Parts: sequence; structure tokens; C-alpha cells
Amino acid sequence: MIQFKNVDLSFNGKKIINNLSFEIKQGEKVVFSGKSGSGKSSVFNLLLGFTDPDSGKIIFKEKHVDEKSVWDVRKDVAYIDQDVSLGDGKVAELFNFVSGLKANALLDFNERKFDELLTYFELEKDIPDKDTGDLSGGERQRLSIVIAILLKRDIFFLDEVTSSLDGHLKQKVVDYFVAEKEWTCLVNSHDSIWLDSPGVKIFDLEEGKWRP
Repeated sequence: MIQFKNVDLSFNGKKIINNLSFEIKQGEKVVFSGKSGSGKSSVFNLLLGFTDPDSGKIIFKEKHVDEKSVWDVRKDVAYIDQDVSLGDGKVAELFNFVSGLKANALLDFNERKFDELLTYFELEKDIPDKDTGDLSGGERQRLSIVIAILLKRDIFFLDEVTSSLDGHLKQKVVDYFVAEKEWTCLVNSHDSIWLDSPGVKIFDLEEGKWRP
């Protein structure tokens, strides 16, 4: 489903990614490991077309990722950035904005599913009435996860989505994504709960290979 073939990437003369190759199949949950600067976020940026590789090929669903195909990639992926940006205003207004986007016009944003997700991720029922600016870091992360799930994509790019959560909530997030067998998840995280989960594979970006 997703392939990097001998991909190189430099920034300001510094090599960020060197001859990187890997393949991810549908339904796999993959955690990218490596210290800061090893290229974890760059992998997402390359896949989403925010950055072009210096050389090599990136394949998404049998298509070469380029300026023509990148919009198809973005429509298929739910991406949660580590710098959660929810805009200003009420949470309900954000929810209505997302559900009203043309790309989401055919989706069924039903309140029952919304309430189920709020309960599972332990968010207060009155959170739609709160201002996004008043939410804690953990609330913002969990709300972003809820919205991403409601988009009904089957491919998720998760960039440090549990960094502001306690151990109990981290585990609930990991369990939720691992349990969805059809979902393909690419994860950037330093949390040991992700790395120690029996349901994930680990790709070491510094070594350029899968961990045994």
C-alpha cells in the first residue's frame, strides 16, 4: 500500500533521510522510531506532498506520489499533527465546520457515534460548548482523535498524538487503533506504550530497517 524506494531528503545541506526503503501493507500498524532529527515527521511530510524528495520514489496505493496524485493521498488519510490546531471558537462550531467541508459531504457525522467516542476517550459531554482555547493539551489531542475517526478514513498518520496524555489514556488510544484490523496506521511517538504494543511493527529510521 505504501512504499518508499531509495528516498533521499536534505534540508539546508544536511541529510535528513538517506536511501530509505520500506513497505507498509494494508492493516499494519507501524511505529517509526528514532531520535529527534532522524526524519520521523519528514516521512509524513513526504507522503502528504508537503516536501519533495531529492531522489527516490514514494508509492501510495500503487500511485507515484507527485503533484498530480497528492490530493488523492490527502483525501484518503486522516492526519493528526503533534501541534494540534483547532482554531478559535466553540468545539461545536469546529465540528460543524469539519462536517460541512466539501471533501466530507458524503460522510454521516451522527451524534450517537460522537457521544460514544467522547465516552471512550473520557471527554466531558459538555465539551461541544467549550471554547477550543480553554481546552487542555490532553483534551485537544483526544478531540483531534475523535474528529479524525469520524472522518471515516482507513489510513491514519499519527504524529505524537499521545504526548499530553497520562498512561491510562495513552493505553486506550493505542488499544483503539490496534483493534481496528482494517486501519493502516503510521505512528510517530516516543511513548513506550506504542513501542511495546504487540499489535505494532517498529521501523528504526536511524538504522533504516525493521526491528525484529
